[in-house]
Amino acid sequence: MTRGGARPRTAVTIADVAQAVGVATSTVSRALMQPGRVSDEMRQRVLAAAEELGYQPNPHARSLLSGRNHAVALLVPDVTNPFYFGLIRGTQGQAKARGYRQVLVDTEASASVEAATIRDIAGSVDGLILAASKLSDAQLQETYTRIPIVLVNRDVPEVPSVVLDTPMGFMQAVEHLASFGHRSVVYIAGPSSSWTTRRRWRALQPVTRRLGITVQQLGPYSPTGEAGAAAAEAVLNTEATACLFFNDMQAIGALRRFAERGVRVPGDLSVVGSGDIYGADFCNPTLTTVVTPIEDAGRVATDILVGAIEAFDSPAGPPRVHEVLPTHLTVRESTGPAPTGRRPAP
Repeated sequence: MTRGGARPRTAVTIADVAQAVGVATSTVSRALMQPGRVSDEMRQRVLAAAEELGYQPNPHARSLLSGRNHAVALLVPDVTNPFYFGLIRGTQGQAKARGYRQVLVDTEASASVEAATIRDIAGSVDGLILAASKLSDAQLQETYTRIPIVLVNRDVPEVPSVVLDTPMGFMQAVEHLASFGHRSVVYIAGPSSSWTTRRRWRALQPVTRRLGITVQQLGPYSPTGEAGAAAAEAVLNTEATACLFFNDMQAIGALRRFAERGVRVPGDLSVVGSGDIYGADFCNPTLTTVVTPIEDAGRVATDILVGAIEAFDSPAGPPRVHEVLPTHLTVRESTGPAPTGRRPAP
């Protein structure tokens, strides 16, 4: 009993709504979860009664009725990488708007961890967004036969995906460097398993040939500041006057190492990053970088995934959607004219 002898208020049940409308509980369930199976007039009566009584559907019961968990999972290789912050925001906000919860998982940039995670959570979510997946094409195609998935920054036949066109941004970067007189450029590659880094390297070949620029690849390197510092040492053993880094974290780590070694940026060496992460516009010098709409990619991927979930069990199956989002170069202080003389020994 509560204070004053009043009976505690109990939660309104689906049976209470059914009694108020004068129909069976199964009719109320269909009106709430499968509106196409009841008339519009009946659905409106049920909704009005539910609102008047203050009925709140039980999430677990709702999942049982609909056959869905109303949850999607986002798998990222490294949750501490600032590049993925925008992706997390974009997917979370759009999932909420579409009536889904988001489950965030760090796969530690490991194919085995990613595969085990998918196996463990497949029964508790309705679909997966996989960012920079480390799985093979065959593994991803097989996974898509069991559960809806959308890939971000990976393109696999027959699997929905959202790709950031960073090769275009890197081609813009090379043209920008050529306008400053640079004729020798180094590309610092990402991890050997990175699909994105291979695409960029292929895209650099025709544009550097057209512009008469020599391009050399160094790496692979992990996408971290520490790896960027190590790559900076390797750059100093080349004749390059400019370097393109796999991501901003590498580039920022390299800027620190160049400063320690007395190499002026951009006086002795120009530096370009990728991602436009938080901090790229106020490091010293501020970083010229390829800007990627990663938050937009999260929203688009979520919309594609929800569509795939809704169509997954249909006779035609979900459509194979492939979206390519443009990128562009933002020029800041870390790039400038090629040095006229030989770079001084550090």
